[in-house]
Amino acid sequence: MKHTLLILFASFISLNSCSKENQDNDKGLIRLVFDPGNLKFISTSLNPKKETMSALYGNGKALESLSKEALKPEGGSLMKLVTWRYHDNPQYFGGKITGELISIETVKTDDRGNITYDSQNTQTKNNHSDQTEKIQYFMSYRPVSRP
Repeated sequence: MKHTLLILFASFISLNSCSKENQDNDKGLIRLVFDPGNLKFISTSLNPKKETMSALYGNGKALESLSKEALKPEGGSLMKLVTWRYHDNPQYFGGKITGELISIETVKTDDRGNITYDSQNTQTKNNHSDQTEKIQYFMSYRPVSRP
């Protein structure tokens, strides 16, 4: 009798748990993955006040410039700073993941040393700040150390 009750109870629990739908929702958040192409990951930053995270990608010349702590990028440098809003990871307590894409900022230096800055903002409000300040901000990044 005990075995029969145990089997019925286990069957009831397994059938009842399988019938429930997953109530997890993404709360309307859309995750976008940035494809850096042939650019390499250089560094990352986090801004808890704005709840954003950024990743800096660049080519070999950009990596050399940042490694030397130069004030200006070397000729032929290409850097992209990608910024996302972050939010809680629904699968892991305390984890943060990237959410909606906020901007992609690009600093490019031609062979003559001419520096251009471009920003693609996906948010409605554009932050117009001085290009010189933005380029200095790019140059303040230090490459992550790799073993």
